[in-house]
Amino acid sequence: MTQTILFDPLLPWTVIWVLSALSLAAVALALWKRLSGWALRGAAALVLLAALCGPVYQTEDRAPLKDIVVVLEDQTASQQLSNRPEQTTATRATLEAALAARPNTDIHWVTVDGVEPREGATDNSGTTLMSHLAEALANLPRGRIAGMIAISDGQVHDIDQSPAMPAPFHVLLSGQPDDWDRRLIVRNAPSFAIIGEPVTLTLRIEDQGAAPSPGGLAELAISIGGAEPQRFNLPVGVDFDLPLTLPHGGRNVIQFSVPMAEGELTDRNNAALVQINGVRDRLRVLLVSGEPHPGGRTWRNLLKSDSAVDLVHFTILRPPEKQDGVPVDELSLIAFPTRELFLEKINDFDLIIFDRYKRRGILPAIYLDNVADYVQRGGAVLVAAGPDFASADSIYRSPLSSILPASPSARVIERPYRPTVTDLGQRHPVTADMTDAESWGRWLRQVDVNVPEGDVLMSGLDDRPLLVLNRVGDGRVALLASDHAWLWSRGYEGGGPQLELLRRLAHWMMKEPELEENVLTADATGQRMRIERRSLQDDVGDVTVTAPDGSTAIVKLREIGPGRWEGRYEGKEPGLYRLEEGTQSTVIGLGPAAPREFEQTIATADVLAEVVSQTRGGIRNISDGVPILRNVREGRTAAGRGWIGLTPRDAYRTVSVNQTPLLPAWLVLLLASAMILAGWLREGRR
Repeated sequence: MTQTILFDPLLPWTVIWVLSALSLAAVALALWKRLSGWALRGAAALVLLAALCGPVYQTEDRAPLKDIVVVLEDQTASQQLSNRPEQTTATRATLEAALAARPNTDIHWVTVDGVEPREGATDNSGTTLMSHLAEALANLPRGRIAGMIAISDGQVHDIDQSPAMPAPFHVLLSGQPDDWDRRLIVRNAPSFAIIGEPVTLTLRIEDQGAAPSPGGLAELAISIGGAEPQRFNLPVGVDFDLPLTLPHGGRNVIQFSVPMAEGELTDRNNAALVQINGVRDRLRVLLVSGEPHPGGRTWRNLLKSDSAVDLVHFTILRPPEKQDGVPVDELSLIAFPTRELFLEKINDFDLIIFDRYKRRGILPAIYLDNVADYVQRGGAVLVAAGPDFASADSIYRSPLSSILPASPSARVIERPYRPTVTDLGQRHPVTADMTDAESWGRWLRQVDVNVPEGDVLMSGLDDRPLLVLNRVGDGRVALLASDHAWLWSRGYEGGGPQLELLRRLAHWMMKEPELEENVLTADATGQRMRIERRSLQDDVGDVTVTAPDGSTAIVKLREIGPGRWEGRYEGKEPGLYRLEEGTQSTVIGLGPAAPREFEQTIATADVLAEVVSQTRGGIRNISDGVPILRNVREGRTAAGRGWIGLTPRDAYRTVSVNQTPLLPAWLVLLLASAMILAGWLREGRR
């Protein structure tokens, strides 16, 4: 219980001070005039002024509140290295005993588990100790906080989120003075790179802490797409530039790893995964046109409209059999470099299109034979066939017959029909989702071909093959058995998806991963994986997933559309995962390329030093023993050799309050009247 005298004035203080000044002036005047009752009149004024101040006698019944000590226990990944878990457990037990022995104290434990306690946190947020502390302080009465203690390795990744500290903040550092670790760093890794052009990555093998033998060499293994790794010896502590050329389009997974050395803390930062998407800079297309027709301009306009296409258009404007009497030396046309294109630079093209081309003696057989070899080596040829394909001068009757997927029957059908996607075409990514044939415009001509090789994706009159795709050697070939696709671009009878069809055809022929018809792929979001299987078969098997530690799991797929199956998998640890289903396989990296928790693993006081010094706290190594606890006054240094300090808050809760006026009204009236009367009588006796 406490007693206090309070003032509850009946008038504003300004008025009371004015009345006090007038009373003092009146008493001074009476004294100057030598009036005998000046003292009694002054005493009466003092009583009245005291009554106006409203003095109150207050008694409080208070209940003391306990001090609160916030203890943050770091249980993030880096705290699981070496003997740090045992250090943390022992330190917690010691603190619990010491704080339990401290009178009037409550302990508030906070576990820092590595995921930021806010919406939108990611698995790579690292140690968010400051965010956890800020959340704890927001939920506790700051006036009762006697101190904050963190059991951690000091590697904090949200130091910029430090809250205002109401009491001393101390850090007990885990780890040992002789800890050391080796880390592999990959810099300058882009998300995208151009196929065929080198991209430079910067690698560095770095030793941290008390490394036993600084410098020296370390073995680096590099594996692309899960293949057998190539091994090199690199100096430790030196940046190394690695030029790398992507082998294919789409996602390229490159894994770098360094073997674990004896005595280092962990090998979790000895490997790095880099995933780079291969993209083409420009699509180089050679368009070979034969007899001029309305579709020729459509092909040219289509290819020229794409800024990513470099088009070389070879067209025959004056065939050899044309005899118009014009001397050759008077022609204004420039001779086309056919030898350079078809012999020397043919491998520079990504796609060659023959649009209604037939043999006229312009291109010798050796040129066309070189085109066939170009396909066998991985090139792509698209043939848009017209009536010339069924003639005696057909391009089929040349060295190209060895790669073309179908032979002409010499019959050209001139009858309206509506192109239709076949059952196989509904599964193939080139024509998938293009089944609304009822709204397409009709074509008016089709070249009849014999039983083709490869996949028939579209059919025409009487289910005759219209679009045929085939793989030849390492290359790809497509045959469109009609020269009336241009009717769709003109909007004839409503038109059709010509642009999308030709775009998909070109990308399939250039082996773009998203248009592969028989492939196993996976996309990653954090530690979750979405597996997709494409196949032209009616069914596929389960996918076997091999984790970085060698364990396997079976993922069942469900059909989500014609020729498409999907499954979900969640990995337990970051790293390279291998997926297999039948003859198809792929690799994918889960988690961050370099987990933030393992970028720096050596315990350090540097990160938290400034925050601790602002509160006059201390940083002590657990390896030197857990410091004892002392009480210190607010504003004093709160740490010394072998001890850390807590500030007693002396907080309390008021149970009840009683107030009694010091001057009852009757007493004020009696005293003031008596003194005024006494002063008057004394002056009157004079």
